[in-house]
Amino acid sequence: AFIHACGAVVMRELKEGEQLRVDTGCVVGFSASVNFDIARVGGIKTSLFGGEGIFFATLTGPGVVWIQSVPFRKFAMKLYGEMPQTQSRESSGSKD
Repeated sequence: AFIHACGAVVMRELKEGEQLRVDTGCVVGFSASVNFDIARVGGIKTSLFGGEGIFFATLTGPGVVWIQSVPFRKFAMKLYGEMPQTQSRESSGSKD
């Protein structure tokens, strides 16, 4: 199997009934015995201006879960911000 994750990956063993709530983008994997549920976080202001994901994953044990410290969307946006930006002809000041 191949797993792609960004940042640090943490393995955590959940006891029977123990819950872990994380951004959905942080979930890398979990064992079959773990119950996985998704719920919306906060209200409309949180959704629009919170700067984080609008959904949380609730993982309920028993079982093992793997979570990552950097959700892929944040990693991708960081890479995009570091990429060279091309300028259009109109904005480059060229007068050909």
